[in-house]
Amino acid sequence: MRIVFSRKGFDSAAGGGASPIIDGKPISLPIPSGGHSCTTWDDLGLGEHVRAASKERHAGSDHCHHDPMFAASGECLFGQCGAAQTHLANRGVGAGDWFVFFGLFREERTGEPHHRIFGYLRVREMIDLCNCSSEVRDELVAMGHPHALGMHARNDVIYRGEGRTARADHDSLRLTVPGGPPSLWKRPGWLKPGGLSYHDRADRWLPGNRLQAVARGQEFVADVGKREAPRRWLADIVEAILSH
Repeated sequence: MRIVFSRKGFDSAAGGGASPIIDGKPISLPIPSGGHSCTTWDDLGLGEHVRAASKERHAGSDHCHHDPMFAASGECLFGQCGAAQTHLANRGVGAGDWFVFFGLFREERTGEPHHRIFGYLRVREMIDLCNCSSEVRDELVAMGHPHALGMHARNDVIYRGEGRTARADHDSLRLTVPGGPPSLWKRPGWLKPGGLSYHDRADRWLPGNRLQAVARGQEFVADVGKREAPRRWLADIVEAILSH
């Protein structure tokens, strides 16, 4: 089994600021659309939050890249392509693996920026948009998924399965160490040096179970095999996401 730490949502480069926490609930703001979108932030009820987070650089009527897409039914659809999808494919990510979505948020009380987990996807199937049936594509287009509305690359894929977003800002979902810069993480004990893609440098793995996360990149893969400790950690993360 593989666990993918997947960076998504607003940050200083994509959007112009951190996503908010409102009444104790993390609200991940989709990034601005690069094209192929039929969804605005206003459509998602996020217009005011986007204007505030971007310092008026974006309006609620602007189109966003609504991905990952979480449905009320408890399903998630997440599209990936290009170099990031090549990395996932080379690491063997597919059905049975998990995406743990994290992003940059601001503490509701202090405004402190930090990384936190805000959702998950348990992959049931992968849809190759270059080779899928017209019925499948039509379904995804009707849902308004941006990767189905227009091909982003020759290796455009949608991962589909069970997925939910966090209902509360539990401490267990925070990655950033207390008082630290966002990219300095308190890593779970099972995540050992060299066990996360794009984090091979020894100086990133610091004493006290800390990890200096890379500043750029989207998909960081941990191949956990059949180990029990990562599964217990993942079960706790999912429980925290589902709880109030």
